[in-house]
Amino acid sequence: MRANSAEALREHGIQPSAQRCAVADYVLHTDEHPSADQVFAKVRKTFPMLSRATVYNTLNLFVEKHLLRELVLAEGRVVFDPKTDAHHHFIDETTGAIHDVPWDAIQVSDVSALPGLDVREYQVVLRGRRRKAGR
Repeated sequence: MRANSAEALREHGIQPSAQRCAVADYVLHTDEHPSADQVFAKVRKTFPMLSRATVYNTLNLFVEKHLLRELVLAEGRVVFDPKTDAHHHFIDETTGAIHDVPWDAIQVSDVSALPGLDVREYQVVLRGRRRKAGR
């Protein structure tokens, strides 16, 4: 287990257990946006006694404690993002891969001007295909 994973859990008021640290070792240090099933499959390779319920409960706890963001980027597809700062996403329609887009790369008009809406947060989700290098 990575010492910084246990430390991150403690900093967020989570008691580190072997199972929680095993999940944190992967999900807090990945550039991917894994689903709960992907987390389960990946972590179970190194921690075979891990249950699916423990993974789901752990991910929900991490979201509750603001270690992860839970994203619904497509209907029926929930993924987890360890990057909790403001940013947008690009979904490659060819591969299904989700890529982070810097917050400043996209300009959005004044959301506070929307009548009748009190916007707490927003993000832009772009969909398309990545260009080949050099194009």
